[in-house]
Amino acid sequence: MQVSKEEILHIANLAYLNLEENEIDKYILHLQDILNFANIVNNAPVDNLDITIGAHESKNVFRKDEIKIFEDTQSLLQNAKETDQNMFKIPKVIN
Repeated sequence: MQVSKEEILHIANLAYLNLEENEIDKYILHLQDILNFANIVNNAPVDNLDITIGAHESKNVFRKDEIKIFEDTQSLLQNAKETDQNMFKIPKVIN
């Protein structure tokens, strides 16, 4: 696929890129290579292929969300810099 100088300059403008005059030809070649590869992928023969979502047939295993009481909160909080009502106290991060 051919890309014009005007198209490259338009894309560069949309991306807020300041291209030098000597860079335009390089960008044209790179974009043409990308579009040609995309065209090859789009035209790949996919007839008679099974639908594949992933490489493995495994599925996510979910566990039931259960509340568990933790008895030894003091040992859990022993290395905390600050605690408040048996919880970690951390610095405020949002003003």
